[in-house]
Amino acid sequence: AKLKSFAAKIIQLLKEWTETFPYDFQDEKSMKELKEIAHRITQCDEENGTVKKIISQMTQNLLMALSARSQYQEIREKFRQPVTDKGTILKTKPQSTQKDILSVCCDPLILAQQLTYIELERVNNIYPEDLMQIVSHMDSLDNHKCRGDVTKTYNLEAYDNWFNCLSMLVATEICRVVKKKQRTRMVEFFIDVARECFNIGNFNSMMAII
Repeated sequence: AKLKSFAAKIIQLLKEWTETFPYDFQDEKSMKELKEIAHRITQCDEENGTVKKIISQMTQNLLMALSARSQYQEIREKFRQPVTDKGTILKTKPQSTQKDILSVCCDPLILAQQLTYIELERVNNIYPEDLMQIVSHMDSLDNHKCRGDVTKTYNLEAYDNWFNCLSMLVATEICRVVKKKQRTRMVEFFIDVARECFNIGNFNSMMAII
């Protein structure tokens, strides 16, 4: 009875650990240790196999989380291309093919909603270990120590880069317009987009536009 009670507590600990910090189990050594612990726990409840089912589900969820993060990282790396001279690209394109944002989406609410989808996608991929990494990095700077063993997750960096990209997009769309009336219209449009972001609760995109 004591072994079963202890096993239940260990399972709860492992379940919360794998759900909250899945990146701790990305290397083979930690995954091997997890499997060894899981194997020993299942021996405490061989009669009905309930523990085995719970651990099997926990392991499956962990592998899915690691796979999803790996795929997300691969996609992000594909977009981390060297920045080219956007001004040269615009000059080489015919004026007729250069579309401003109003010709693509003229409704501030729809654009605010699309920006919010992007924000949620970025936020959804930020995990507690990303924050722990920043804290660990700050501690290493304070102690003047090199922390080369810290695993980089890039998710906070991606969120920060998105904020900067949106700010640059707004500035570019306004500055590329030559006529004053059109430029005024563009400024007013982005003010409306920022207002709609505020109404939705998307304060990050609102601040990027401002």
